[in-house]
Amino acid sequence: MGVMPVNKLLITMSFPMMVSMLVQALYNIVDSIFVAQICENALTAVSMAFPLQTLMIGVSIGTGVGVNAILSKALGEKNFDRANKAAENGVFLALVSYIVFLLIGIFAVGPFYRSQTTDPEITKMGTDYLTVCLVTSFGIFGQTMFERLLTSTGRTFLTMITQGTGAIINIILDPIFIFGLCGMPRLGVKGAAVATVIGQIIAAIFAIYMNKTRNPDIEMHFKGFKPDAGLIKEIYIIGVPSIIMQCIGSIMTYTMNRILISFSSTAVAVFGVYFKLQSFIFMPVFGLNGGTVPIIAYNFGARSKERLVKTWKLAWFYATTIMLVGTVLFETIPAKMFSLFKASDDMLAIGIPALRIIGVHFPVAAFCIVTGTLFQALGKSVYSMITSIMRQLVVLIPAAILLSMLGNVVYVWWAFPIAEVMSAAVTIFYFFKIKKDIIDNI
Repeated sequence: MGVMPVNKLLITMSFPMMVSMLVQALYNIVDSIFVAQICENALTAVSMAFPLQTLMIGVSIGTGVGVNAILSKALGEKNFDRANKAAENGVFLALVSYIVFLLIGIFAVGPFYRSQTTDPEITKMGTDYLTVCLVTSFGIFGQTMFERLLTSTGRTFLTMITQGTGAIINIILDPIFIFGLCGMPRLGVKGAAVATVIGQIIAAIFAIYMNKTRNPDIEMHFKGFKPDAGLIKEIYIIGVPSIIMQCIGSIMTYTMNRILISFSSTAVAVFGVYFKLQSFIFMPVFGLNGGTVPIIAYNFGARSKERLVKTWKLAWFYATTIMLVGTVLFETIPAKMFSLFKASDDMLAIGIPALRIIGVHFPVAAFCIVTGTLFQALGKSVYSMITSIMRQLVVLIPAAILLSMLGNVVYVWWAFPIAEVMSAAVTIFYFFKIKKDIIDNI
């Protein structure tokens, strides 16, 4: 990570993760495509699960971001003992996080759904789905953490294999458990959750195996292990802002669901479909970021300013290119996208303008996402957190509430590009601050 040409290194590090993220986005879409075949309420039920699912994934990824940055920086400094301790404490934190979401899955799912809808069918299907996802979430926490360890040492191809394996298993099992094929019982919406967690658990096992046999840069020894409070604090100093950003995203999604349900359950289903479709655009960018973080963190530790800056610029260019493709798709073929989800005429009437309005902000989001990754890699995740708070809580939600008062759901979608423009302004401000305080002094 310190000598390979930067463009080649970024592609080598990021491409496998982008491919695996694309596969994950594909199985997210396939999940909803199969669920939509049951009924529109089933799609709405799954859409309403997003806030807690986003929070769960955010905690796992945020913790992984902290471990990733510290571990890569330690390797850049040739401090191998610190790198090993970061890995051990990261695995410990993944276990603690699972226990928290196990309790949420047991006690909080029912009240969570009843706070969003009074429809008993949506509540029943959603509770069945989300309970399975949370109670057996040890798979996603294990998968995320051990894949981050592979990423931290530059073994992103192995990460692609583990993620891809889990996603493919999920895609194969979805119709089997949802519709009761191959002699299995018909589980409906619950079957989608069962397929998902099985894929996650197998991916986690595979990731553990890869670390044990193919990752000699990290040696974990848990005999006599004691959590290192100082190191855990450092992990969360970097990771908590990312977690908080996901919490904010959960609050945003939950609030948007409540705003949209006042129009119709179809509007909530449209919002859910949008999230599935945009993941196909955003997930490759997140994969690009996954390869970017260790390169920037390593070269920050190695005090290589030129390589650090070039990595950020190239990542921004590639992210913008991906996002422009997304904008073109959302503007030109929204009806065909919705046809994948057995869309009714009502869903098309709401969904087509929604995609066209929201899609205009994608290129702006590219800059915000990649630059937020720069903040995280340099240990300034709090800047990303503040930007996210400003975008989703200070601007997006109030804008959505005010626009909903106009009485037409179409106006609500404009809250997204409005919030992204504000986010770009705040991101630019923090970029120049971090350039002056850190980058220029390397």
